[in-house]
Amino acid sequence: MAIKYTFLGLLIYLTIAAYLFAFLATITGKKKTGQVIYLMGFIAAAAAFAYRWHDVRHVPFQNMFEVFLSMGIFVYPLSIFCRRLLRVSGEAVDMLIGVILLFPAGFVFHAEPQMLPPALQSWLFMPHVAVYLISYVIMVKAAIQAFCYLKDKTGNTKENLVGYEEGTYRMICFGFPLLTLGLILGSWWGKLAWGDYWGWDPKELWSLVSWLVYVGYFHVRYMFGQKHARLNSSLAILGLAAIVITLLWVNLSRIFPGLHSYAG
Repeated sequence: MAIKYTFLGLLIYLTIAAYLFAFLATITGKKKTGQVIYLMGFIAAAAAFAYRWHDVRHVPFQNMFEVFLSMGIFVYPLSIFCRRLLRVSGEAVDMLIGVILLFPAGFVFHAEPQMLPPALQSWLFMPHVAVYLISYVIMVKAAIQAFCYLKDKTGNTKENLVGYEEGTYRMICFGFPLLTLGLILGSWWGKLAWGDYWGWDPKELWSLVSWLVYVGYFHVRYMFGQKHARLNSSLAILGLAAIVITLLWVNLSRIFPGLHSYAG
């Protein structure tokens, strides 16, 4: 456990507590109270992100601590956007997602500031990592919608919200272009940093695998529609599994070290 007895740690723990209390308030029927606490948690998360940025003097996307800290911030705005514009349910679950994403930042990974290695001193650093992290949070929501469909096909159609299968599709349609952009920017960055667009690095390979799983999802859905909805949902969950491997196992494993090993 890497408990952080710092101001930054305090902000992270306040955010985790706020998201958790917001979840409890929401599921017990106190939705307005839950929304207020949820917003307060986001404000604390944004303050933690800004504080970290000021402390390390670069956008905090460098290591696993900063990656999970950043994803914990993206949860709230994406949750509001998806509910209001995409009509996708799951706001209470989003609060739990925020807790889960911030837990590694608060208790697992160390937060010592690090200098940016030469490979990260590029203008592509921020957009490449940002679009990937946002797409990852979106694909988590898509996988949860898919799991809910496998458990309950009817879905929540209250408040003009779409069903789980349609929610999965809308989330992947939202996240897939960002996933694609991240792959393109990464390839461009590789050319600038290492002289080649593609190096068969483990993280590059698993990023491609993740992308191909979602290509398969679109293929099956467009070819067969609702006829194979359970397969569609299974592919959405498989895509998230590939993303977890890309984010965690590839960065932290010592079995297949690569050009991205510094991220651990």
